[in-house]
Amino acid sequence: MVPLPTHALTRRRFLTAASTLAASTALSPLFGANPAAAATPDGEILSCSNFGAFWAKVEGGRVVKVRPWEGDPHPIATIEGAVDLAYSPSRIRYPMVRRAWLEKGPGAEPETRGRDDFVRVSWDKALDLVAAEIKRCAAIGPWSIYTGSYGWGHFGRLFNSQTALRRVFNLMGGSVGSTSNYSKAGLEAIMPYVLGQIDAEGPQTSHQTILDNTDLIVFWACDPLKDNHISTNVPDHGEYGWFEAMKKAGKKAIFIDPFKTEGCKILSGEWLPVRPHSDVALALGIAHVLITENLADKKFLADYTTGWEIFFDYVTGKKDGTAKTPEWAAEKTEIPAATIRDLAHRFVKGRTMLVSGWTPQRQQHGEQFPWVFVTLAAMVGQIGLPGGGFCQRYHLDNAGAPQADSPALSTTMQAGKRKETMPWPKEKGAETIPVARIVDMLMNPGKSYEHNGKTFIYPDVKMTYWVGGNPLHHHQDRNRQVAAWKKFETVIVQDFQWTASARFADIVLPAATGLEREDIEGLGVVTRKAYFAVRKVIEPLYESKSDYVIFQMLAEKLGIEPEFSEGKSELDRVKEVYAAALDQAKAKKIPMPDFDAFWKAGIVEFATPEKNLRRTKYAQFREDPLLNPLPTPSGKIEIFSKSIEKFGYDDCPPHPTWLEPVEWLGSKATKYPLHVNSSHPDYRLHSQLNGTKVRAIYAVAGREPCTINTRDAAARGIKTGDVVRVFNDRGQCLAGAVVSDDIRPGVIQLQEGGWYDPVKANEPNALCKYGDVNVLTLDIPTSRLAQATSAHTCMADVELFKGEAPKVSVFDTPKNG
Repeated sequence: MVPLPTHALTRRRFLTAASTLAASTALSPLFGANPAAAATPDGEILSCSNFGAFWAKVEGGRVVKVRPWEGDPHPIATIEGAVDLAYSPSRIRYPMVRRAWLEKGPGAEPETRGRDDFVRVSWDKALDLVAAEIKRCAAIGPWSIYTGSYGWGHFGRLFNSQTALRRVFNLMGGSVGSTSNYSKAGLEAIMPYVLGQIDAEGPQTSHQTILDNTDLIVFWACDPLKDNHISTNVPDHGEYGWFEAMKKAGKKAIFIDPFKTEGCKILSGEWLPVRPHSDVALALGIAHVLITENLADKKFLADYTTGWEIFFDYVTGKKDGTAKTPEWAAEKTEIPAATIRDLAHRFVKGRTMLVSGWTPQRQQHGEQFPWVFVTLAAMVGQIGLPGGGFCQRYHLDNAGAPQADSPALSTTMQAGKRKETMPWPKEKGAETIPVARIVDMLMNPGKSYEHNGKTFIYPDVKMTYWVGGNPLHHHQDRNRQVAAWKKFETVIVQDFQWTASARFADIVLPAATGLEREDIEGLGVVTRKAYFAVRKVIEPLYESKSDYVIFQMLAEKLGIEPEFSEGKSELDRVKEVYAAALDQAKAKKIPMPDFDAFWKAGIVEFATPEKNLRRTKYAQFREDPLLNPLPTPSGKIEIFSKSIEKFGYDDCPPHPTWLEPVEWLGSKATKYPLHVNSSHPDYRLHSQLNGTKVRAIYAVAGREPCTINTRDAAARGIKTGDVVRVFNDRGQCLAGAVVSDDIRPGVIQLQEGGWYDPVKANEPNALCKYGDVNVLTLDIPTSRLAQATSAHTCMADVELFKGEAPKVSVFDTPKNG
């Protein structure tokens, strides 16, 4: 047995990146240090963020230095960005209103959105305008207001800022909300039919169990080290230690990915640079070998699954006349048929763990990959055995780590139920829409759409209030979205940075950053090793206010306070959260200090019992499927779904199926030659931190980096450091070239999260000066089942940009701002 190390991989990456930051612009002054916050004698205050915990050194009312919390085994350089959010040039300082909207009212000149023509107003004036607009639209009906505000929101456990937003509007009679997410909506839609639950949530088979039992681990479109650097709470960065332990143990690893990841390099893994969009075909080719060579575990399939015979007939060609042979799969994947056969043999030779990421389900027909992935694991027959089976969440939240003996940390503020101020007729539209269908809603009010077996109507919305998110980042086909955005009569954005969404708003409210308010948060979504006191390091800068205070002020204007706050302050709510955890701790006899001691220390840590080191997901199901059935109609893994069969969807058949996308490298009809891999960023949380000094680590020629294979670059006369234009029929953007053999030919990587910076806002096909990949991506649903994003169905081309590149301006303060 190789135990997990207490410290993880070398900190060289962190130190190198931190040096880059230190060499860039110095920390700007942070005024208003909070003397009440507990601090060490040398002026350091413990704080935390989605990027890790850190000590902020305060001198003379300014934060002058940041260093990682010593309990972080693998600190990330981006913690400096969490501080820089407070004072970067892109900080929203004052309440602002778009000039045309202020002078002429709702709906005025929407084409001027994004052109920085704002007027500074007082808080009182801004909230009067917001309250009046909410009342106007509420009088039309709750279906006229969209609060599907989506994003990572406000850091901390006090409340999710989007939950607080919906609480306000529910007290006013309701609004249109959203369901699911951009991350894994395809998987979330299909897995309940296959496994009876989303599956890719919570604790998974533990890392130690992998170390003890697994012979072969396969990372399929999965990059745990990149994605684990952030978390919904304070990341514990434990997956770096897991990779170190696997390397020490000599674990055999295969990485199926068009990009050679850091994890592949660390483990000296086999890299199979599969053609994007062909993952389902690859799985079917492997399945064909398992079937025809009698390697599939038919006893497991008979005892624990349903519908496998129908799937077998499809794979062998009995159903449609096309056998999904390794040769058939090789043509689509560009992985040799011999390699595909070898994969099948190796999967069943020893104990194999199949690990998937979420990229393949964020593409047209994205439901098919997670389904065929689980089906393939069922054919191997090791689900529920220690170190075998499958996992769909190792890339996030250190989901294979052991859990500490700690109480749960919850929240006491909920959105509540809609106050029935008026009926909501069905013909007025759905009360919620799939989150990735917002543009379709704007462009098709009153029209019907199908979702998960039912038919709904798009409502006719007039206004939106966005908090804790950046829709002009995370949605696809930016030019289509910008055109649709004009249909909003009023756009309100509450944030702390001048994102593209804020620049395309009518009313902008300046929110406080995590340094400027009070909250509480846990360390590790799965590990739950500690709680941090999120104490004010500084008072809110300029005229910013915490989300909680903003909503309290707005509630007063609307006449629904103290119903909103229930008479409780921000700190009162934090104490409530802690008190609930403390009650649990006492009942379980877990040592935990009172609130005052915790708040003074800034942290309480919990022990992790050795017995929690080992965990095997689905072990009870395997042991006795009758006593421990899955929550599916059959109680088993459903390889064929009768429920989906009844829907009659041609874009989501009742068993895993290869369906060709509208554009991909394997189609001769595709107009553009390069697949665009819009992966998660290395040094951001989606678009967060793009407006901070962290950008100095990765920007190329002052723009978002675009990685291109050496062969593709040479054919275009491109070298590292060049400014390039990436384009297709949907849009165009500039980027900085990075030439590398770590990406397969025919694919470029332009990471998502780059801020949209059009040369002229609201101009059709405006050139984005910085590198927003979503000017290129396709805005179509995965299928009628999930209605999820198809961001990874995207083809484009790249050329050397000639002439003087336009200046990037999205990170500067807007006019009058």
